[in-house]
Amino acid sequence: QVQLVESGGGLVQAGDSLRLSCAVSGGTFSTYDMGWFRQAPGKEREFVAGINRRGRYIYYEDSVKGRFTISRDNAKNTVYLQMNSLKPEDTAVYYCAADQRVIYYYSRVGEYDYWGQGTQVTVSS
Repeated sequence: QVQLVESGGGLVQAGDSLRLSCAVSGGTFSTYDMGWFRQAPGKEREFVAGINRRGRYIYYEDSVKGRFTISRDNAKNTVYLQMNSLKPEDTAVYYCAADQRVIYYYSRVGEYDYWGQGTQVTVSS
């Protein structure tokens, strides 16, 4: 049973930074393509960033480019999301997701079989 556990969320002020972590267990982490999504109240879940299993291919949603960085450490079975210059509109529950199949469309929720429980990020103005 593959499990994903996010951590690192919290309440910060605009302009601050946070680093989210997603620890994966129950599978071979290095065989999973990974993604970060977020969902604000009343809105659909949206893609934030994705990284392929070897870390060679990385993708970002336009509004986070230049501010967020996705990375992974296959030795630690963990994927990270470094978030800098946070804005109030970044407020959401952040989820990590994984799939063992090769992902071609990282932004699609349906591409991922496994999801974490989410971690809340709140950015005050």
